[in-house]
Amino acid sequence: MQFQNTRAFAQEMDARDPLKTYKREFIFPEVNGRPVIYFTGNSLGLQPKRTRKYVDEVMTDWAELAVEGHFQAGKPWWDYQERFAVPLSAVVGAQPSEVTVMNTLTVNLHLLMVSFYRPAAGRYKILCEAKAFPSDQYMLQSQVKFHGFSPEDAIVEIGKREGEHHIRTEDILDKIAEIGDELALVLIGGVNYYTGQVFDMEAITRAGHRAGAMVGWDLAHAAGNVKLKLHDWDVDFAAWCSYKYMNSGPGNASGAFIHEKHHQNKELPRFAGWWGHNKERRFLMEPSFDPVHGADGWQVSNLPVLSLAPYLASVEMFAEVGMDALIAKRDVLTAYLEYILREVDAQTFGEFEIITPDKPGERGCQLSVLLHGQGRPLFDYLMKNGVVTDWREPNVIRLAPAPFYCSFEDMYEFGKILKKGIDTLQTT
Repeated sequence: MQFQNTRAFAQEMDARDPLKTYKREFIFPEVNGRPVIYFTGNSLGLQPKRTRKYVDEVMTDWAELAVEGHFQAGKPWWDYQERFAVPLSAVVGAQPSEVTVMNTLTVNLHLLMVSFYRPAAGRYKILCEAKAFPSDQYMLQSQVKFHGFSPEDAIVEIGKREGEHHIRTEDILDKIAEIGDELALVLIGGVNYYTGQVFDMEAITRAGHRAGAMVGWDLAHAAGNVKLKLHDWDVDFAAWCSYKYMNSGPGNASGAFIHEKHHQNKELPRFAGWWGHNKERRFLMEPSFDPVHGADGWQVSNLPVLSLAPYLASVEMFAEVGMDALIAKRDVLTAYLEYILREVDAQTFGEFEIITPDKPGERGCQLSVLLHGQGRPLFDYLMKNGVVTDWREPNVIRLAPAPFYCSFEDMYEFGKILKKGIDTLQTT
């Protein structure tokens, strides 16, 4: 497609966008009396307008039914999470029995590692990417220490080559083969939070299994953003947060995936709780744990229904649109943002550099921009002028044009503000 850096072109693209009406489904903060251009759906998605209705339903049921809401509410609380199975499985490429919602992301990764990180004297190492999100780093360090190993020995990080911004797939595959029989687990972020690189999850999962290891994925930046086929890729387990691209609200509930090949294995260790117990016998208060079949068997505690209500509102919106339509818009919208950035860069003599892969299959919504010029003052200028983005040390701004609520005219307008910001700061 031949892009143009004009408002008329951007407006024409918006007029032809089959998802254009969804922008009106979200609530935008305002700066200087105008709705912001919102680029931080990779950190916290905007609030859908329909969310309040879902939360109000729970509040009304709580007020009118109290404890009886567990069974008598319009959406009974005791099996509230089952409403996610079909729509959420479509988002992550799973069978409905393979997904559940519970807890929060790092909590779920810890719980899943109980089942899938089973180190032994000769096979104990974990492969992860260098510069993983800090919570993952802390989680892995504490897990290997819990099992009596040294993080310096047990955790193997694979990083980018000197002078490059991305980790090469062949380097990951070579490192898996090199560790070989010592490798117990591969656990990588499906989309790197810093660069926006999408890893080849299918090839890496296959290589990990070939080495005899379990393979899991942190999909915090992938769920609702990129095409996932967790079941077909034979992934052992995965977890993701719901508050980024899936717009469920700050710090909200996490999703989890456990491949169906593990569902029948009752010898697989897990930290059990009564909400994972046989649903039909749960209230008999039996002393021995009998897990629910499927991913729900990893549930631990009574459901946080007030947290799940906003997530359900968003999941049902995803079901209306479908991942294929979102990805189709994502690719064109992100490409247009890249075009605008390069136009501005050419006019400002190399003030910044895009460090996200340029191939659509290796990125999702996010473009990470390494600033060579103004740095933090440029970020501050954007924020003061109605462009909500985020800053990552040492000198990166992340831009995520989420297809649900970002428009082509947003990209054009951002380019104007960015250019003016650079020009203004260069003269001060």
